[in-house]
Amino acid sequence: MKVFSNTETFDYSWEEVSTANWRKYCPWNDKSTHVVAVDTVSRTVDPATGILRTERLITCKQSAPDWLKSVMGGCMADESHVFETSYVDPATRTVTMVSANLTWSNLINVEETVVYRPLNEHQTQFKQEAKITALCGGWQRIKNNIEDSLVKRFRENAIKGKEGFEAVLEMSRRVFAEEREREKMSTIRAQASHIRMAHAS
Repeated sequence: MKVFSNTETFDYSWEEVSTANWRKYCPWNDKSTHVVAVDTVSRTVDPATGILRTERLITCKQSAPDWLKSVMGGCMADESHVFETSYVDPATRTVTMVSANLTWSNLINVEETVVYRPLNEHQTQFKQEAKITALCGGWQRIKNNIEDSLVKRFRENAIKGKEGFEAVLEMSRRVFAEEREREKMSTIRAQASHIRMAHAS
């Protein structure tokens, strides 16, 4: 088994990050075009703790690694599925996301955990850990090569992932700011209209 770990800091509040997290794979993120569908399987709130638990099926379309094509004889679909369970805890102000691959699970097991927690009122920490285990038979050297190649892919995707989520956070902040400004102007216009009507009467 090999482990990939990564820690990043986003210069956005936890509230902004936890909200934008649901839009991570939207068109604002041009680094995640490989994600073609995100389907919510279930969503519940624990009345005792207030924790929001969500299960999602994420469908990706990208070329399989060369080593996997060779193991499977080159006949492989480019579509893969990941099952994700997330927990949003408003009391501890954490978002925890646990995911595992459904596709190729007889050959490789990838368990990923991501946690968002506030560093302060304006920054949020992102911690990621992926445990990668090759299950296919053969020499240990082959398994090591397979696991190393996936660690490398995680490392490359981590850079793209941060850039993509930064774009989503920036756009979310802009959209919310514009919406607040519209609501403010609407309130001002309504008050002005009320004053004019009061004077007219």
